[in-house]
Amino acid sequence: MRRLFPVTDRTAGPDPAPSGARSGADAGSGAGATEGDREWSLAELAAAYAYPVPDGRRQTWLRANMVSTLDGAAQHDGRSQPISSAADMRVFGTLRALADVVIAGAETVRQEGYRPARARAEFAEARRAAGQASVPAVAVVSASLELDFSLPLFTAPAVPTLVLTGAAAAPDRMAAAERTGARVVIAGDGVGVDPARALRELAALGHTRLLTEGGPRLLGQFVAAGVLDELCLTVSPMLAAGDAQRIAGGPSVEVPRRFTLASLLEEEGFLFSRYRRA
Repeated sequence: MRRLFPVTDRTAGPDPAPSGARSGADAGSGAGATEGDREWSLAELAAAYAYPVPDGRRQTWLRANMVSTLDGAAQHDGRSQPISSAADMRVFGTLRALADVVIAGAETVRQEGYRPARARAEFAEARRAAGQASVPAVAVVSASLELDFSLPLFTAPAVPTLVLTGAAAAPDRMAAAERTGARVVIAGDGVGVDPARALRELAALGHTRLLTEGGPRLLGQFVAAGVLDELCLTVSPMLAAGDAQRIAGGPSVEVPRRFTLASLLEEEGFLFSRYRRA
């Protein structure tokens, strides 16, 4: 994995770089890669994707991790795996290992066959030092609670799975979730979930380093609510055509949100971009 454009991150100090990599290059210059085709270690990836140090301005930091083809498809045949790669999965695993909680919409949980997060020995010490549990919790956002609570995601996680829903959700479905050991978190006054309130409720549980993996409808809600701080977008060197969803769906925002490039990596034609709220 090569760093194509080392970028100075103006929101959190100099962008971390592995030993030997150049830093401070002009992102707009197209200046060349740094270390050839060496695969980065997980420790180097963790340093590059580290959450910003809290500065008192915001209680949480919400990061999204998504993948898209060159022509904008976020899925193929309803799943993201066909447009992913081994390098993308290394970044995926690293981002999970850095987070307190992974937030996913109910449809994504169903389509992608979500399982509990697993402990990774490579990140165990760093998580202990950061005061984190051995694995991130998974938080499923669902208005209807039409979920299969017999799945391991609910019955066998290392830390209890969270179910984010509205106060008007069906009581019998909330009870079904709780019987498995899941924790139901009310994050809306009606049937659905209010994105900003969801972040506040998660922060109240001690989860401040947040990662959402979509899907597109949930990410669109976070974008529309103005609560997304960072987007980690993998651009896959594939063309899919068809009518697949984009990475974010739902109603358009009144004024497009402006983000700034924080870093850009490349491996085998896949681009791994990281953008932060301007």
